[in-house]
Amino acid sequence: MRILLINPEFPETYWGFNHALKIVGKRCAYPPLGLLTVSALLPPPWEKRLIDLNVSNQLRVSDIRWADLIFVTGMITQKKALHRVVKECKAYGKRVAVGGPYVSTSMEQVPEADYIFVGEAETTLPEFVADLAAGRAKQYYKAVERPPLSISPIPDFGLINLNRYNTMSVQYSRGCPFSCEFCDIIEIYGRVPRTKDNEQLLAELDALLSLGWRGSVFLVDDNFIGNKKNVRLLLPRLTEWQKKNNYPFTFLTEASVNLADDKAMLGEMQKAGFHRVFLGIETPVEASLNETQKTQNTKRNLLESVRTIQGFGLEVMAGFIVGFDNDPDDIFQRQTDFIQESAIPLAMVGILTALPDTQLWRRLQKDGRLLGESNGNNIGAEELNFVPIMDPKRLMEGYRSIIQTIYRSPEYYARVLECLKRLPAPLRPEPKFRSLGSNLAVFGRIVVRLGVIDRERTEFWRFARQAFWKHRDRFVQAMSLAVMLHHFQRLNEELTEN
Repeated sequence: MRILLINPEFPETYWGFNHALKIVGKRCAYPPLGLLTVSALLPPPWEKRLIDLNVSNQLRVSDIRWADLIFVTGMITQKKALHRVVKECKAYGKRVAVGGPYVSTSMEQVPEADYIFVGEAETTLPEFVADLAAGRAKQYYKAVERPPLSISPIPDFGLINLNRYNTMSVQYSRGCPFSCEFCDIIEIYGRVPRTKDNEQLLAELDALLSLGWRGSVFLVDDNFIGNKKNVRLLLPRLTEWQKKNNYPFTFLTEASVNLADDKAMLGEMQKAGFHRVFLGIETPVEASLNETQKTQNTKRNLLESVRTIQGFGLEVMAGFIVGFDNDPDDIFQRQTDFIQESAIPLAMVGILTALPDTQLWRRLQKDGRLLGESNGNNIGAEELNFVPIMDPKRLMEGYRSIIQTIYRSPEYYARVLECLKRLPAPLRPEPKFRSLGSNLAVFGRIVVRLGVIDRERTEFWRFARQAFWKHRDRFVQAMSLAVMLHHFQRLNEELTEN
C-alpha cells in the first residue's frame, strides 16, 4: 500500500512568519506533526510520502498517481486549501481520507472524501487499517473515548527534510483544565489534560537528535502546565537529558498565566532550556475576562505575572483579543498600553471569532448573532462572523490602530530592549546550532534587508547598537526579534493594501 500524506498550505498570517523565514533561509516555521504521527500509526510495510505544501508549493501529478490512498489534514485556516487538495486528488480517481482539527469541528463542511476521521487517531486509524484489509472500511470513524497518550507513537520525523523548517515540534499533552468560551481545544481534546510519560517524550527527542536536528523545539501543547503534577516529574528528566546531550535544543511552549504562581516550576523550565512561552492574556479588562470564562487571568496583576515569568529567562509571547461584549470604549488604547508596559515583543492581537462548536459559537447561535463560519484567522480579519456589541466599523478601526502602533519600529524595538533588560543572564552561552559560515550568511541577509534596503533602517541600526552594547549575551535573540518585526510590518502592509 502506497500512502501520500498532504498538508495543505496555510494563508499568510502573523503565525506563519513567512517574511522572517525568507531571511533566515527556512521555508516553514513548523512541520506537520499530526501527519507525522498518522504516518507512524500506519503499518510499517506501507510506503509513505509526505507533501507539505507550505514547503514544496506544488502538488505534483506524479505524486498523486503514485498513491493508493491519500491522507489530508488541516486546521480551519487551511480549509480552502484542504477542499482544493481533496478535489484535485479525487479528480484522479484516488481514495482520500481526511482528518484533523477542521474536520473534527466542522462535519457539515467536510469535503467529499472517502474516509472521514473525527477526533484523535490513535484508536481509529488501527481500526481503519483492519477494516481496509478485510474489505469493510467505513466512511466515518470517530473515537468512542479520548485515547491515552501512552499509545501515541514516535512521529515519523524521517519523512521530512528537517533543514527546511525553523523549529521542530513534539507534543507532551492534550487538553486543558480551563473553560475559555472561545476556545475549541477543550472541545477537541477535553478538559482533563493527558500526558505522555517521560520516556515517550525523551524518545521523541532522541529521534530528532539522531536525525541531526539541533536548535529550537516547540512543545505544541495548548497548555503545557495543564497537568502540573506530571510536568513537575518531567522537567528534571528533561534537564538531565539536555545535560547528557550537551544541550542540543532550546524549548518553547504555550501555558496559562498561572505559570507565574509556580516559581519552582519556572526555575525548572529555565534549567531545562526553555527560552520562550506563549500566554493567552487576551485582555486587561476583567469584565471581558469574566465574560469569556477566563477566570484564571482575573484577580491577579497581569503585568506582574508577565514580569515574573520574564525574570526566569523566558521571553513572553502573548495573544490578545478585541471584540468582547464587555470591551469598553477605550479598549484599543488599553490593549496598546498593556502590550508596551509588559515588554512583550511578539504580541498577537486578533479580533474575537466564533469557532465551530465552541461555547461562544453556541451562545451566539442561540442569541441569533452568528453570521457564518469563521475562516479561523482572527488576525487581520476583515469580516466578522458574529454581530458584536461594539459598532463593527469602530471595532475594525480600533483593531488596526493597535497593530499599526505596536509594530511601529520605535515602539517595537523599545519593547524588545525592555524585555532583554528583564531577562536574567543566560545560564549558559547561547547555543551555536549553525556553522560560523552559516551564521555569518544569515546575519548578512539581516543587515542587507533591515539595515540597507528597509526604509526603517535608521531605527534598526539604533536598536542594533543598543542591543550589542547592553545585551551582548543575547544579541542573537535581539536580531531574531528584529527579523520578526520585518515580518509583521510587511504583513501589515499587505493587509492594508488588500
